[in-house]
Order: sequence, then C-alpha cells, then structure tokens
Amino acid sequence: MHETTAAARRILDELPGRRLTRDEAMTLADQASLHDLCAAAMADRLRRHGRSAYYVFNQHINFTNECVNACRFCAFGKRPGSPDAVTHTVAEIRAMVHAKRDQTVRETHIVGGLNPKLPFSYYVELLQAVAEERPEAGIKAFTAVEVAHLADVEGRSEADILTALMQAGLLMLPGGGAEVFSPALRAKLCPEKISGERWLSVHETAHGLGMNTNATMLFGHIETFADRIDHLDALRTLQDKTGGFLCFIPLPYQPGNNALSARGPGGADYLRTMAISRLYLDNIPNLKAYWVMAGIKAAQMALWAGADDFDGTLIEERVGHAAGADTPKGLTAAQLRQAIVMAGFTPVERDARFAPVAGA
Repeated sequence: MHETTAAARRILDELPGRRLTRDEAMTLADQASLHDLCAAAMADRLRRHGRSAYYVFNQHINFTNECVNACRFCAFGKRPGSPDAVTHTVAEIRAMVHAKRDQTVRETHIVGGLNPKLPFSYYVELLQAVAEERPEAGIKAFTAVEVAHLADVEGRSEADILTALMQAGLLMLPGGGAEVFSPALRAKLCPEKISGERWLSVHETAHGLGMNTNATMLFGHIETFADRIDHLDALRTLQDKTGGFLCFIPLPYQPGNNALSARGPGGADYLRTMAISRLYLDNIPNLKAYWVMAGIKAAQMALWAGADDFDGTLIEERVGHAAGADTPKGLTAAQLRQAIVMAGFTPVERDARFAPVAGA
C-alpha cells in the first residue's frame, strides 16, 4: 500500500475536532495508507467507547423468503410460486421463539421478503406473538422496504403502518434494504426495490415517531468509493436532522448463489471502508463489524478500524448464508467474548438499543 500523501496527512492531523467534507473523505480513501487511516479511526473509536466491544444475545427469524423483488445480489428471496418459497405461520414463528426459551435473548431480529399474500394483520399478530413469548427481548423488525411495501398494499401512510407496528410490540427498525443509494446503481442492482430517497424517508418517519433505527450499506460489488461516500453523506445528513440512527453496518457483498457477477471486497477494502465510515459518520454512535458477512477474523480486525460492535449470537441467521457466507449460523456468547478478547478488547453485553446490560 502506498504511503500517506501530504494532502491526506494534513486532513488526518486536523482530526479530531472538525467534520470531514465529502472531498476530504475521498482524499483519505485514495491517498491515506490503510495503517494511518485505521489509526485515525481507532483513535476516534477509543474516544467514544474505550476498549469496550459490544455483543448481544439475539435470535434471527426469517418468516418468509417469498419476494416480489428480484434483487441481483440476493440469494435469499424466491419468486412467488417458486417450489423453494417458504412462509411460516404465526404459530410456527411462536414455536421457534418458544423453542429457544432456555437461551438468553435480548434482541429478536425479524425480516422477510415482500410476500404479496400476507395481510397486514399477519405482521401485527407476528409481533404480538413474539412479544408474548419474549417480553424481555427488544424486537427489531421489518426493513424500510417492508414498511413501504405494507403502506402501498394497505393504502395507508408509512407513519400509520409504523404506529400500528409499534403498538404491537415493534421497538426499532433494522437497517436492511439501503444497499447503496445511487439511483443509477439501484436501477441495475434492484430495480423493483424502493428508491434510496424513500428508504431515508421511512427512517425519518420512524425517527419522528420516537423510534430508533439502524442503517446499512452493501458494498464491494459494482459501486465506486465515491458512491459509498455519497451513501454515508445521505445518512449523516438525515442523522443531523433526526438523531435517530443508533448504528451503521457496512455489509460486504457476498458473491455466492446470486445473479450479480462481482467478487466482493477484499480485506483491505473492508477495513478501509470501515475506517472511513467511522470518521465520516461523526454523529452515529455505533459502528458494527457484522461477523456473519465479514468473517470472524475480518470483524476482529475491524475493531481496530473503528468498529465497536461485534453483533451477536445470531441464532439461525439465513440471509447472509444463502449468499454463500461460510461463517457459522450462530456463535455462543463464550465464543463471541473469546473473539473479542483475542482481538484485544473488552467484551460488553448490550441490549437491542446498544445499552450495556447491568450485571452482565
């Protein structure tokens, strides 16, 4: 890797204390050595979180893989009528949650495809069932894409849909469906999916209702680094307005079992993106190294590139694995803690809202 240029060094020397501009972020992406970039992100991370690295006991539930969208990067979704399409009843979901009652769960993560056969009442009953089985676990469910789909199908506003879901037990929205906001890229990658502007609008509406949300970016496919920084800038702009994002998760593209001919990011690209994300998103408190899609070792290294969260036990994760992720579908808390300690950090258990668990 090249040495840091004088222009990039000047920018790094002025951090912390002021906000990066888009052009400065591009300069760092192009002209800072990976070592210097990660060192700056690590310094920022230490100021925010010290040596703490957070993890959570969580359960993933995918209630349907049937989807009217046909995103080129997705290996999880199945077209309506496909013999591989699966939709679980509310009773089956309740049984899945009940079956894990002997395990600690602080967060229940629920997402699915856009199944046109499911009425809105299904989503409400699903939340109610999970909340009854796991009242102690925060429910993080339904991406902005799903919320927009429900609003369109029901002929209701997104605020109305979100309010009803919150009343049924929804705590917060996950960050999925953001992909990369560039309209030109979305036209190639996921033409049926909602626009980046609408994704941001759904999250802004959720924030206005008092709900926190997460945000993601899928990278390492056909986008440029400029596209990535534009994506970060849109998130930072909304966060300035609402303050509702709790965590940003850079998701490395998984090249298996899908129609998109792309290789995915290498390790250096992953760490560079993580570091730029930490430095640019100065108003989003948490940065997640999602071990399922990055791999355990890359996620450990990401803790040195600005990340503070290692995600969780992820009981039965399916979306990333459908696209070829070769990581386990779940880890024990002991394995998570060991991975964090081996990386040189202090494991801290958190809840769905990223608050440390007292006495853990």
